[in-house]
Amino acid sequence: MAKIRTVFMGTAEIAQPVLRSLNAADRVEMVAVVSQPDRPKGRKLQLQPTAVKSTAVELGLPVHQPEKCRDEAFLDELRSWQPDVIAVMAYGQILSQALLDIPNRGCLNVHTSILPKYRGAAPIQWAIWDGETETGVTIMKMDAGMDTGDIVVCEKTPIVAEDTAQTIHDRLGEIGARLLAGALPRFADGEITPLPQDHESATHARKITKDDGQLDWSLPASQLFNQIRALTPWPGTFCHWTAERGPARVKILRAHPVEGPAVPAGQVLKADREGLIVSCGEGCLQIDELQKEGGKRLAARDFLAGNNLSPGSKLC
Repeated sequence: MAKIRTVFMGTAEIAQPVLRSLNAADRVEMVAVVSQPDRPKGRKLQLQPTAVKSTAVELGLPVHQPEKCRDEAFLDELRSWQPDVIAVMAYGQILSQALLDIPNRGCLNVHTSILPKYRGAAPIQWAIWDGETETGVTIMKMDAGMDTGDIVVCEKTPIVAEDTAQTIHDRLGEIGARLLAGALPRFADGEITPLPQDHESATHARKITKDDGQLDWSLPASQLFNQIRALTPWPGTFCHWTAERGPARVKILRAHPVEGPAVPAGQVLKADREGLIVSCGEGCLQIDELQKEGGKRLAARDFLAGNNLSPGSKLC
């Protein structure tokens, strides 16, 4: 059967396994990879390639990095490649209708949620934060809207208490790789009829910011537990504590809900070798690992050995 001329557009780490899987697929002919431009990173602000670019170079695939993918010069170049399908995951720019119209069989997007829930920039984080028991990957045929295209295929996976945004990120990357490699040939051959989304059931997953990491101890312990997992590894969660040397910002890295007496939210109930427990609006949170600003990440017992955080102290 004829090869399917495919262009892949992606930038972030989660898209790396998807690119690898497409490149290895029998029916797929990888024409080119499109990624965001290299950006300065680190203390020396040296230009660093995107994760997808690094993978493309490793695989020997041509890479293009337009500053704006809607520029007419880039669109002309893309047309010259005559793609059958453009596959997209975590690219980072909105695709214009002019670009979506280029491939003769359409554009497919790999989205890390069970659409129509959690359209937008941070579906993994918000699914965990909201206490969802499952998430998944949806392959959709792209249109000009924000994750509003018809659904080609979807696969679900459970969210368990041990999961964080990192573990779900890694799992969905692998699911997306397998799902797209299997669906793309069937879609290109007309064997799949995409189904419209139920737009009335749609929810939005806005972009996460560093300010989202502030813990509000008046909330239930279960909700704070979800927030901590949702923001691991970035941007992390934090609170403040008035230490001997003044106010200190403390990152809460790992914790879990426990039962405890009803006392003012944010009050330390226990701080000894057996654990650090803080009262919440409902229930309590046992903090397993934390880090004072400028310090090392420590297990709670090691943190308490070097810091005067005692029962009755207040976190805010």
